[in-house]
Amino acid sequence: MVDVLLDLVMPGTALAFAVTLVTLAYHLLRHLGRRSQLARDLVRRAYRPSQLVAALAAVWVALRLTADGNWLSPTRHVVLLAIIGASAWLVAALVNVVTDLMLRRLRLDERDPLTARRIRTRLKVSHRVTLASVSTLAAGVMLITFEDVRTVGVSLLASAGVIGVLVALAAQSMLSNMFAGLQVAFGDALRLDDVVVVEGEWGSIEEITLRHVVVKIWDERRLILPTSYFTTTPFQNWTKSEHKLLGTIELDVDWSVPFEDMRAQLRRIVGSTDLWDGRTCGLDVIDATGSLVRVWAVISAADSSAQWKLRCLVREQLVTWLQQQHPTALPRVRTEFGGALQSSGEPPPRWAAQPGQPAVVPNPRVPEPVGLDGAGSPGRA
Repeated sequence: MVDVLLDLVMPGTALAFAVTLVTLAYHLLRHLGRRSQLARDLVRRAYRPSQLVAALAAVWVALRLTADGNWLSPTRHVVLLAIIGASAWLVAALVNVVTDLMLRRLRLDERDPLTARRIRTRLKVSHRVTLASVSTLAAGVMLITFEDVRTVGVSLLASAGVIGVLVALAAQSMLSNMFAGLQVAFGDALRLDDVVVVEGEWGSIEEITLRHVVVKIWDERRLILPTSYFTTTPFQNWTKSEHKLLGTIELDVDWSVPFEDMRAQLRRIVGSTDLWDGRTCGLDVIDATGSLVRVWAVISAADSSAQWKLRCLVREQLVTWLQQQHPTALPRVRTEFGGALQSSGEPPPRWAAQPGQPAVVPNPRVPEPVGLDGAGSPGRA
């Protein structure tokens, strides 16, 4: 028991020395880098993992210098595994610092929103790939430290081709999504904050990973789709080349509507709001069949949100204008009675409209009363 305690003196001393040294370096670097955002983030993010790496490394070196014992070999192995995990944590922290720095610079300088969104999408996907690679590499190095795993690995090299084929078949869906994620991120077909129409839903791209894409729908719901969906299924991207969009409003009105007055009113409506970007404003007749005329108003806006609000505003104010200024131009159905009978020279029926009186349409199932005509023969009253 005494020998074990003596063997722990050197590792304990090394642990305390390493922790103290990293702590002093942390406070010194934080003081020196207080004016730099990068230095502050680097020191803050790397402090805990670097402290852990230094402490474990000091303990491992001290255990190597300690006399051999039955408990020292497995203890050194456990410490070595912890060093590998802590090193992976430190690398991930440094990657996070660099990624956050680049994203922060993009937010501060977004003169070209399309380029900024493209770079942000690629950064986020690259960040995820890097973290996944670091984790995989750390796990592989940990496994190699086991003698049995190394022996099995060498024996499996001869059959690596067959195993690779089997693994590829088993993970076909996962691999297809992974490659689709890389294709989406670096192929510029889809970016973060792009406005899309997918599965009949309108929304924006909130997150892109190697496995799935999250679409934030306009009513705050989330539509989660596999990444391979966007490489195999057509979808609408409203902001592929620019944010500016055109919007249309269709109205059915009566034939008597004054088109020039309606065009002037449309220009007054869009000119009175900041939602209109000043590019396009027009009104055309696209259909005139039956009892109605269909007009089509085309307006432009700076982005999809402003376009939606502007369409609602124009539709509401045009309807209000028709109600107040031209009520006869609202949709209505015309009915004319007795025109054909009058042209044939025959007297109009009794139920036809008389001047100043409404028309009364008879019920065909109720017979009219029968009386005697002037000649004494049966006739209709």
